[in-house]
Amino acid sequence: MLISLAVLGLAAGAQTVIFALSGSVALLADLIHNFGDALTAVPLSVAFLMRSERAERTAGLFVVAAIFISACVAGVEAVQRLIHQSPPTHLWVLAAAGAIGYLGNFVAAKVRRRAGHRLDSPALIADGDHAAADAYVSLAVIASAIVVGIGAPIADPLIGLAITLVILRITWQSWNTVRGHDHQHH
Repeated sequence: MLISLAVLGLAAGAQTVIFALSGSVALLADLIHNFGDALTAVPLSVAFLMRSERAERTAGLFVVAAIFISACVAGVEAVQRLIHQSPPTHLWVLAAAGAIGYLGNFVAAKVRRRAGHRLDSPALIADGDHAAADAYVSLAVIASAIVVGIGAPIADPLIGLAITLVILRITWQSWNTVRGHDHQHH
C-alpha cells in the first residue's frame, strides 16, 4: 500500500513542478487525479489496519467522492481554457510529465492488484484497475504535447476534457464496485 502511495506521490510531485512550467490543462487533469489516487491509499490503509469491512467500504466511498470532485475541477479548468486559449509551453517537459505519470501509475497498479488478490479485497483490486486506467490517461498528456507541438494548441484543453470524462467513468465504476460489495453481505 505505502509503496504505491509513495510512487504516486512522487509522480504527482514531479508533475506539479512541470505544470507550473508548462501550464497544460491536460497535465493538470492528470495531476489532479494522480494526487487523488495517492490520497485514496490513505483511507484504504486505515480500513485495513482496522480490519473492518465497513471501514473499507466507507473508505471506498470517500475515494469515489474525491475522484469525482477532482474530475469536476479538471473539467471546469479545461472549459475555461477552451474559452481563453493559452497553449502550453515547454512541450518536451510536458511529454516527460506524461511519461512520469504513466510509469508511476503502472507500478502502483501492479502493487495494488497484487495486494488486493492476496488480501482478497475488492476495494484494493478496484484501486489497482483504476491506477492501470490512469496510466493510459498519462499517455494522453504525451499525446497533448505532440499535437500542440505539431501546431494545434486547442488539443490541450480538449484532451483535458477527455481525461475528465475518463475520470468520471472511473468514478462510476469505482462507485459500483464499492456499492456492489455491500450487497453480498446482507
